[in-house]
Amino acid sequence: MKKQNIIIALISLLVINTYAGFGERVDCGELDCAEINEASGIAASRVNTDVLYVHNDSGDKSRIFAINKNALHIATIYLENIVARDWEDIAVGPGPEDTKSYIYISETGDNDAEYDEKIIYRIEEPLIIASDKPQDITVSKIDIIKFRYADGRRDAEALMVDPKTCDAYVISKREMNVRVYRMPYPQSLDKVSKVKFTDTLKLSMIVAADISPDGSEILMKDYHQIYYWKRSQSESVSSALKRKPQIVPYIKEPQGESVCWAADGRGYFTISETKKKKKNSSPCHLYFYPAISE
Repeated sequence: MKKQNIIIALISLLVINTYAGFGERVDCGELDCAEINEASGIAASRVNTDVLYVHNDSGDKSRIFAINKNALHIATIYLENIVARDWEDIAVGPGPEDTKSYIYISETGDNDAEYDEKIIYRIEEPLIIASDKPQDITVSKIDIIKFRYADGRRDAEALMVDPKTCDAYVISKREMNVRVYRMPYPQSLDKVSKVKFTDTLKLSMIVAADISPDGSEILMKDYHQIYYWKRSQSESVSSALKRKPQIVPYIKEPQGESVCWAADGRGYFTISETKKKKKNSSPCHLYFYPAISE
């Protein structure tokens, strides 16, 4: 791991531009839910005001936790008849019906490159009603998007959905130059799609990604830094990613594997894994980096 961190640091030196469009970190609060013990993905709801979705890493039940902007647990969403193998990231974006918003869950973790098939689960965003205690919500209508990489098995922990096109993107993790795979909309629900990488980035160990709600800004995260791309109105994601990214503010968290844009695009959230069974583990906090008004 030490050697891997040195490699990441050397790669990061290639990115020399710092973007000053975001302010200092705000501590939104400590998570109050002991069941969120290995947060591996975060996404902002477009349906429920001030709600964020979080999920655990491998080994958990097939569930998503809804928390508010004060890090308080308000609901648990269960995916019926689904087995969670290694969920690694989550995104919110458009989908099959124009009037609805969807949650995308990335079943793409594969540390030892054992699995040919990977999966993205897609569900409609549920409406969460305010209550004195966390709700349990069960979802039975689930789109299962199966795919495999044309260039062999990969471990990937980053997923993003383009709000302009509904295309889904998965970013590999372990290569010296990670690969970006595009799944154009509409994604097949009937067969296992073969996806090719569209871009390589001079980055490694990417563990999270997100596209802003208006499609104009892109974030990717490794364990040490968050990378930022600005995208013009008519530009494709691939074209934007061809530019060298800028670095935005980030204070390193213990095993920090999650980043997402706020629902209004005016900043981004991070959250980290916390393994409760380990000694000296620090509490898990929700953090926010606000956009600075021009």
